[in-house]
Amino acid sequence: MSTSTRTVRPPAPRVGGEPSGEVLREIPLPPYVTGEDAQFAVRAVVVHAPRRWSGGTVCRNDASPHPCRLHRWGRRVLALRGLRPADIDALIERGDPAAVPPPVA
Repeated sequence: MSTSTRTVRPPAPRVGGEPSGEVLREIPLPPYVTGEDAQFAVRAVVVHAPRRWSGGTVCRNDASPHPCRLHRWGRRVLALRGLRPADIDALIERGDPAAVPPPVA
């Protein structure tokens, strides 16, 4: 029986400093934004809101760097629905994931 030593190295960092396998693509947007999509987006931005931490700003839900994928997706969906950044920020400030997004004028 022979024994051998094998060195396992972590994958080399990719361009941008992201380790291989940890780069996640953006969540696709719906072809058109329905009321249900907007409601899911409100939940995403509220639940995945920013939180100050000793290492910087992180996602309140999963402690990943903020803005996380779901927060970015929620903002993009709400923007497609016609909400301005200030409207989205107001929803986040309310902190109610079941809040109904304001009607688009």
